[in-house]
Amino acid sequence: MTDPSDADPDPLRAPPGERSVPELLRFGVVNLDKPAGPSSHQVSAWVRDAIDETLATLDPEGPPTRGVAHSGTLDPKVTGCLPTLTGDATRMAQVFLEGAKEYVAVLELHGSPPSDFREVVAEFEGEIYQKPPRKSAVSRRLRTRTVHELDLLEVADRRALLRIRCESGTYVRKLCHDIGLATGGGAHMGHLRRSATDPFDDRDLRTLQDLVDALAWAGDGDDALLREVVRPAEDALAHLPAVTVARSAARSVATGAAVYAPGVIDVDDAAIPAAVRDDASNDSDAPTDTDGDAPPDRDTDPDPPLAACFTPDGTAVCLGRVVGDPDAENGTVVALERVLL
Repeated sequence: MTDPSDADPDPLRAPPGERSVPELLRFGVVNLDKPAGPSSHQVSAWVRDAIDETLATLDPEGPPTRGVAHSGTLDPKVTGCLPTLTGDATRMAQVFLEGAKEYVAVLELHGSPPSDFREVVAEFEGEIYQKPPRKSAVSRRLRTRTVHELDLLEVADRRALLRIRCESGTYVRKLCHDIGLATGGGAHMGHLRRSATDPFDDRDLRTLQDLVDALAWAGDGDDALLREVVRPAEDALAHLPAVTVARSAARSVATGAAVYAPGVIDVDDAAIPAAVRDDASNDSDAPTDTDGDAPPDRDTDPDPPLAACFTPDGTAVCLGRVVGDPDAENGTVVALERVLL
């Protein structure tokens, strides 16, 4: 007879609000306020080392974080919002590419602003062309990026204060340079601060000192501050459309299965691409895929939005894209991209 103690442990985490401190540290997110000076890589290393030191005290038999991941590199001089994922939450780092980023930048003009300066700035709102700078880590090919909002907040002599809400991957330094060219006098970026990385913003930023203090208190048995500073990793998924799946389906996902129709409880409308909606409405009487092994062909909508799957109690299960009708009796509904269990 099999000893119950030999059974495989349940792969599902406890609900976000019920996790122990070690569980939180191994699947958490810190909305970090990056200081000027160190690189984003260095800040991440400090976060990792501080957390691992606390884990070694609180749970010496458990594993370390095995790393952290931030929401997108900020130059050493740049400050602001740098959400940082800890432990297993690093698997979801791609979610920060799905949302927008917001910056406040000082534009240093090389001459007096022209009389139509506000109109010149407004021309850069919308889709723009950019070629990454020479020092960038990506290929220097011309590409498009979307500037969702571009506000001229203040002008004083040869300085202008800009608020920029833009698509991830937009180079603000290059944007400032191009605005300068459009004025006819040239310009460059001065101080830059990131004020938001969806779904986080600067209203609840935490400093490195906050984190170190919270970890020290937690090591002494008081975890109240730590639970304010380190949040459940699910908070980093708040801007994505959600799919709710049964716990039994979530356990199957943990072993590599896709999300099949019988396990789907609810799907946000925003997660369902137009092609899936059209198929569901036009082919409701057509035979369905019986084996569920391969998602249907989506040539008309090749890139459905990234969605996050959760159990009914809010535990993150996986990231994926809706490729099938959630109301069908069988077949694949969500094709997996990252398993988070």
